[in-house]
Amino acid sequence: MAKKKYDSIFQIKISLLDSDPLIWRRILVPSNFTLKKLHNVIQIVMGWENGHLHQFLVGEAIYSENEPEFEYEPEVRPTTAKLSKVFSDTKQFIYEYDFGDGWRHEMALEKALKPDDSFHYPICIGGENACPPEDCGGLGGFYSMMEQMENPDDEEHNSTKTWFGGFFDPHSFDPNRINRDMLWAKRW
Repeated sequence: MAKKKYDSIFQIKISLLDSDPLIWRRILVPSNFTLKKLHNVIQIVMGWENGHLHQFLVGEAIYSENEPEFEYEPEVRPTTAKLSKVFSDTKQFIYEYDFGDGWRHEMALEKALKPDDSFHYPICIGGENACPPEDCGGLGGFYSMMEQMENPDDEEHNSTKTWFGGFFDPHSFDPNRINRDMLWAKRW
């Protein structure tokens, strides 16, 4: 299969806001990707399961596939907007995922690059720390569960350990596995 040709590549750093230590990823994506495709990349590289609503907040503009519930809510723009257009107005914006748990990510454009034919795009080129599991109650719930996991005397230790499947390393992250097993297995 022939590789697609791209005009330029954006290097973007994704940071899970308020995480400590910081949970982040660095990705290379084609500048002609849409916000919808970026959403799919974020889901994979962060480790989310794509089971909740999401939106992009770019200045005062909202980009979403969700319909406003009330007529007085701001206009929602489609996620078919290309990254080249979105990043022409700003160098960073917010991606919100799972409005209940409230996962907010800063999307920062670090630089634009010329395409490198040796890369398969999109690609994750860096990051640190494991993403919290879905439906754990946001960062507060996640940190509480991590304390329970670390303390065998905590009354919630066993049930939390079971909920995590027996093991969870909050410091693990392997971009090679993400690229090989998930990003490159998908047709973009």
